[in-house]
Amino acid sequence: MHEVIITEKPNAAKKIAEALASGKVKTEVIDGVQILDVHHDGKDIKIVSAVGHLYSLAEKEKSFKYPSFDIEWKPIYEVDKKAGYTKKYFTVLRKVSKDAKSFVIACDYDVEGEVIGLNVMRYVCKQKDASRMKFSTLTKDDIVKAYKNKSKSIDWGQAKAGETRHFLDWMYGINLSRALTLAVKNAGSFKILSSGRVQGPALKIIVDKEKEIKAFVPEPYWQITLKAMCDKKIIEALHEKDKFWKKEDAEKIFKAISKEKTCEIASVQKKKFNQAPPNPFDLGALQAESYRVFGISPKKTLQCAQSLYLAGVTSYPRTSSQKLPPELNLRGVLKDLGKVAEYKAATTKLLALKNLKPNEGKKTDPAHPAIYPTGAQAKITDVDEKKVYDLIVKRFFATFGEEAERETITILISVKKEKFSAKGTTTTKKGWHELYEPYVRIAEDEMPIVKAKDILKVSKIEKLEKETRPPNRYTPASIIVELEKRGLGTKATRADIVDSLYQRGYINEKSIEATELGMKIEIILDKYCPELNDEELTRGIEEEMEQIREDQSHQEKVIEKAKSALIKILDKIKKNELKIGKELIVANNETRDALSALGPCPVCKEGTVQIRRGKFGMFAACNRYPDCKTTYNLPKFALVKPAGKISPKGFPMILVIRAGKRPQELSLNPEENSQLDKEQSEEYSTIKSGELKKKCPKCGLDLRVMSSIFGEFLGCSGYPKCKYTESPNGKDFGKKKDDEESDGDKLPEDVASVEDL
Repeated sequence: MHEVIITEKPNAAKKIAEALASGKVKTEVIDGVQILDVHHDGKDIKIVSAVGHLYSLAEKEKSFKYPSFDIEWKPIYEVDKKAGYTKKYFTVLRKVSKDAKSFVIACDYDVEGEVIGLNVMRYVCKQKDASRMKFSTLTKDDIVKAYKNKSKSIDWGQAKAGETRHFLDWMYGINLSRALTLAVKNAGSFKILSSGRVQGPALKIIVDKEKEIKAFVPEPYWQITLKAMCDKKIIEALHEKDKFWKKEDAEKIFKAISKEKTCEIASVQKKKFNQAPPNPFDLGALQAESYRVFGISPKKTLQCAQSLYLAGVTSYPRTSSQKLPPELNLRGVLKDLGKVAEYKAATTKLLALKNLKPNEGKKTDPAHPAIYPTGAQAKITDVDEKKVYDLIVKRFFATFGEEAERETITILISVKKEKFSAKGTTTTKKGWHELYEPYVRIAEDEMPIVKAKDILKVSKIEKLEKETRPPNRYTPASIIVELEKRGLGTKATRADIVDSLYQRGYINEKSIEATELGMKIEIILDKYCPELNDEELTRGIEEEMEQIREDQSHQEKVIEKAKSALIKILDKIKKNELKIGKELIVANNETRDALSALGPCPVCKEGTVQIRRGKFGMFAACNRYPDCKTTYNLPKFALVKPAGKISPKGFPMILVIRAGKRPQELSLNPEENSQLDKEQSEEYSTIKSGELKKKCPKCGLDLRVMSSIFGEFLGCSGYPKCKYTESPNGKDFGKKKDDEESDGDKLPEDVASVEDL
């Protein structure tokens, strides 16, 4: 008889096995799935991974009707063909549970981990309950402690809250998406559209910002600036009124002083202030800072943080806490980090402090502390993971640092009684800045040393005409912060919600812009069923799910309330189905045309070349077909967008985006895209003629010279069985981002013929 421990990821299973094993970990492999056998505290324990969610919600009877609420948990491989690999985990879990005398859930301690563990227990292991390990890091000490202090039962509040979220997300997502898609279908077209419980309000926030930007009317204003010389340094000052909203007021003052050659220092004021250390990272703050410093998207940052957690070098990332409680043995963490050469100086400085106390924030999390490095060492090979790890370590250091001291000097300059102000702020004592370098990016504006009544030479006085600027769009990081501020979504789901808006074509660009499709969908839905985008409704549901977690509300009550609200929304969509469908079709067509237009047709001069989809994939063609039968190849396995430019030879340009590479601007004329130099051309000529043989490194067959919009390249003659390609001299088409890996180029396929239009 043995005990079974269920983990969420294979890496976690390995870490737990190594931590609990009294001796050597024995490994049994069944169809690629590991069963880890250990002996601990007199017990034989088998540890196996559930590899994430093994169950997914699905209708009991499949249909495309709505409303649909009759759902159940089913093995994920029955619901999603891509999840076929999970079937072998069911087999292994059933095998290890057959003769087990006790069960322990050791999945991530959050609502998702609780649901994973619950479903494995009740559907695979046929158990009503299990013990629960709770830990925030995968270090040996924490794992041993979590096993020793495991609770006797599942965290039922967390499990019910997580299950409720799954139920509601499915009900809202499936029913709303079906309602919108069927509205389009019944109006005479086809387009898969989606909305959801949080997606709708999130899109509305972005669209409202876009409306604000589009409605913005620039207002002219004038400023008067002064440049004065002081010991070969220039002081730049602005008139104390800052903006003049009437041109004549600015001109009057400018005319009176524009020819002055000297100015006088009226006063010099110095003001010192302290800058407190930053708070420890919660997930949202880490995502925002990673985007600010590295430009890494919130979704990728979470992936990096999750990998670092599974490697045991950082704590659990899905936390809303800004607290680092003393029981974490913070001095011990610093001592371990001090074993790394680059962190030695910082840890030595911090360990010398008598009072080692972090500058904690107000936010808490009942399950986990703030994100922090564990002090454990592991080889980190991924470039982005290295960056995120270093950011976490140095933020951890900075929270213990002393306050930084800064000083602002304000110089008031007089020119014929007109006052100009110049300000500069510098750091006088670095404090925590030293611990957070190079991620402290604070401007240092040092001012020349002057005193009252000093006379300076005027270098230039200018009158500038400017305009007010529209508000900034959201970035992938600031929209996450905004969703959190409004109580929409969770720390673990917000990045995915924003990503889904990108995937559906509702938003684009890094400076998030609502597309015409996104704008019009939000406007149409707000017109016919405003409740769909109601923040209050969504926020209320989130609050009630938190009450379930805290055992202050019941699952059935929350589901029925949300279901009732959803039915009202669906009724409104059904009553206005044809109107909504027709307006969505118009919106989709307008957006498609706008996004697909590449430029004027270089052949007929009258039509527009647009991106089209044929049975063999994407291609470009003149929209005057059949009068103009001009078509062009487009590169496969890449995102192709209009570049908004015309090539030197008069062909439309496209922007080609491939995973792991910098975007390329290419002409539809392949001759303009050739990158081959004389040496490369000679090599390709000898390969073409048969004088030179070059073997495919994957399958050993001959490589042959082929052509695409990128120009000539080498492709395996064994295509399509072998899809290896090699661009000139073995280099990729287009330059990769520094230190990033790409999936490699795949062989371009034939494009559609004009008959496929």
